[in-house]
Amino acid sequence: MEVGTGLFTCQRRPDDERSFSEIYDEMLALGGSIEEAGLDSAWVSEHHFAEDGYLSGTMPSLGALAAVTSSVSIGTCIALAPLYDPIRIVEDAATVDLISDGRMHLGLSIGYRDEEFDGFGLDKSTRVERTMDVIELARSAWSESNESLEYPITPPPAGRGPPILLGGSAKPAVRRAARHADGWIAPSSLDLDAITVRVEDIHRVRETEGIERPFQVYVLRHGFIDDDADTAWAAMRDGYLYLQRTYASWYAGEPIDELAPDRRAELRERAIIGNAETVADDLERIEARLGADVHVILRTYYPGIGTERMRRCIHRLGDEVLPLLA
Repeated sequence: MEVGTGLFTCQRRPDDERSFSEIYDEMLALGGSIEEAGLDSAWVSEHHFAEDGYLSGTMPSLGALAAVTSSVSIGTCIALAPLYDPIRIVEDAATVDLISDGRMHLGLSIGYRDEEFDGFGLDKSTRVERTMDVIELARSAWSESNESLEYPITPPPAGRGPPILLGGSAKPAVRRAARHADGWIAPSSLDLDAITVRVEDIHRVRETEGIERPFQVYVLRHGFIDDDADTAWAAMRDGYLYLQRTYASWYAGEPIDELAPDRRAELRERAIIGNAETVADDLERIEARLGADVHVILRTYYPGIGTERMRRCIHRLGDEVLPLLA
């Protein structure tokens, strides 16, 4: 099992007096901590037109993370593929792959927010087609057939190019990943039973259609490591609930100032929190169900909870949890 963390969103909460420069400095400092802790990967997320400045520049951010690290994989979890010109994102991903010496992972999604498609002047109904355009161009550009393109895409990436990962939980999205991607990112909204059903479907589709390309499952979870579950929850709670209120507001199409008590309880119940032994047990349950090659992205970045608090959590994840998984 591989374990990474993030997802860096660089949001500024209303009660956060820092500048955005300081918040992006925090991302780079924590990226260095991820490498120091011996974790496998660091990830950024993407959204646009958010009042709190939710990270929008995935490729510049990954380029900066590449410059402050030397071994961890870096990737988008996820980039909103339909919002990009296909040539531009393929060029940029290859550039980050070169800067990072082959550590780039390109995670993509079709997106869902009307405001983002409207803001980019795009028809939301074309989002699947536009995502496939990105994937198909990347496959062509990062293969020997690049020379046959009317306009060969440069620069070439390191090696065979970044693996392409797809997110989503609906059957069409999961099967799209099975057929066209190198991996599937299971969203945090799915429990382990639901993920297992989808992974079995992925294997069935790939076997039926004779797809032999290597494939990896990535599982996104929220969590935090501290002395016990109560202190871990207290540490992450304000930033985590702020993040969840943001997502809930986007889905609802209107501001949500407070989550219902049962939703707050559900979020705590589903989080992987506690001391090293507790967190390791939860991660091992994922591995037992999905296999030793699963890559868990344990999300430990929460807006405004404090850089040192998140740094300590990252180091405990590497120093205390990882040895228990060996």
